[in-house]
Amino acid sequence: MRRKDREVTSYEKMLEIVESCDCCRIGLVDEDGAYIVPLNFGYEEKDGELILYFHGAKEGKKIDLIKDQATASFEMDTKHELVEGNVPCAYSYLFRSVMGKGKIELLEDYQEKVHGLLSVMAHYSDKTDWSFPEKMVNSMAVIRLTVREWSCKEH
Repeated sequence: MRRKDREVTSYEKMLEIVESCDCCRIGLVDEDGAYIVPLNFGYEEKDGELILYFHGAKEGKKIDLIKDQATASFEMDTKHELVEGNVPCAYSYLFRSVMGKGKIELLEDYQEKVHGLLSVMAHYSDKTDWSFPEKMVNSMAVIRLTVREWSCKEH
């Protein structure tokens, strides 16, 4: 990271920033280059490991690319605020961001899919005891990204 003065290294603070984000973009690669998709997400921390969960349709370009790739990048950001100045170069922008990469996979096991969906719902609501109709769970894709490396920045 070029700006070490903005790097966040506290694991707890990094998780706090993840919690404050409302969208996570995953980056995959196709024959033309990067393919970036914004998604709702959930997460869990297990023994010092961050795991992200996403859901969506079982078909489409994102799913096709995940089937062909073992690794994906991700990025999320929050707390955006414009800082105005008297001259153009004095303008700046405040933010918090997290980025990294990890192992990406489509979940097939029913209980793992429900666990991922519960993680997504826990991120966006105060409720943790959701139930999902089996037909709905079986009709959607649930994606797990096990983070292997990540960094966090705050300005």
